[in-house]
Amino acid sequence: MTRPRILVVGAGFAGVGCVRRLERRLTGREAQISLLSPFSYQLYLPLLPQVAAGVLTPQSVALSLRRSKRHRTRIIPGGAVGVDTKAKVCLVRTISGELVDEPYDHLVLAPGSVTRTFDIPGLSEHARGMKTLAEAAYIRDHVIAQLDLADAGEDDAERAARLCFVVVGGGYAGTETAACLQRLTHNAVQRYPRLDPALIKWHLVDLAPKLMPELGDKLGAAALEILRRRGIEVSLGVSVASVDDEAVTLTDGRVLPSRTLIWTAGVAASPLIGTLEAETNRGRLVVGPDMVVPGLDGVHALGDAAAVPDLAKNEPGAICPPTAQHAMRQGKQVADNLVATLRGEPTYPYHHRDLGLVVDLGGRDAVSKPLGIELHGTPAQAVARAYHWAALRTNVAKTRVMTNWLLNAVAGDDFVRTGFLSSRSGTLADFEYTDAYLTPDQVRAHTSALRAQVSPGP
Repeated sequence: MTRPRILVVGAGFAGVGCVRRLERRLTGREAQISLLSPFSYQLYLPLLPQVAAGVLTPQSVALSLRRSKRHRTRIIPGGAVGVDTKAKVCLVRTISGELVDEPYDHLVLAPGSVTRTFDIPGLSEHARGMKTLAEAAYIRDHVIAQLDLADAGEDDAERAARLCFVVVGGGYAGTETAACLQRLTHNAVQRYPRLDPALIKWHLVDLAPKLMPELGDKLGAAALEILRRRGIEVSLGVSVASVDDEAVTLTDGRVLPSRTLIWTAGVAASPLIGTLEAETNRGRLVVGPDMVVPGLDGVHALGDAAAVPDLAKNEPGAICPPTAQHAMRQGKQVADNLVATLRGEPTYPYHHRDLGLVVDLGGRDAVSKPLGIELHGTPAQAVARAYHWAALRTNVAKTRVMTNWLLNAVAGDDFVRTGFLSSRSGTLADFEYTDAYLTPDQVRAHTSALRAQVSPGP
């Protein structure tokens, strides 16, 4: 008897959580498990700002999928660019550029999200994101390069522009990125005797009226005060009107001469979702409480790509926010439901009450809200780092992160550039491959032969 084929798309918190639970609960005879990902690691996304700031090394937050010899999952090195749910085939662009078919019996869609962008002149050419490990490494190189060039330059206007950094997005990613990178430049300028520290300007811009509204007014105000005390200019109710290679123009009319725009203004579900032609809610796949996609046989969706009902909030239409703690737990619940389905047992809905929020602003600064308790300063920093450390999946990763934190606290940073993509400006599409996906028509054309095989005869 042929084993059922379970294909998990995405090696983020949701996908890896699902695969690890499946491996523990299923025997090799019950199912064949495959994991589709362009990279053979799980990225611990919340710590990316610290990678960009040089507090952590990239390897510390890239948790290998191949480290344990016990895991039997087949890892497919590539990205899903389309799904034909009738033929039950996922179209995969391998890392060598080939387009191949990957059939499935049960599909778990956890492709995550991409940086949300808007039709702003110059944005696609000049903005840099903070969504991938490569982007974090690239931004670090870029920021240090601006210090190097400003230190060596003689033109005052160009020097000021190179030392002006603009971050868009007042959520967790944008706030932590601005805070961590400001500390990077603040510490680095001591090694640049020709630079006046007062010339370094950081701007945090967000269209929302409040900074990180999910934290509440008190903690949001505390975070705002920390940023402004450090000299970061925070502009709320403002966005970017246009950007070019010399300046960022804001919607309030200000023109900021700058060579750096870091765009973290929210996320959107992976473009893969658009290839399914299924019902969506704000771009995320509509699913039931058990994370099954209605009308699509054998398809589950979770994490950032799915609008999972939030049963813990007794509010009609409430959906789970795209956070790591939800994604990890949804992955385990989908795995349990798949096991139950294969064994003819009942499945259960996803239900989880949020444990709280943590925001690491670098150094001793942080704001946290564990289990509804509002903290800021050193206690909040202790909670934030303890939470992240505990959430790391492997003991090796925990050791690396803790060692990096201690080493950075004692020895500081050497502010070294790697030269990564130094010859050209990396764009969001370069790092997030948002132009690689197929249209629904292209998917159907590619799988037409397979669709004919599964269609009923006359």
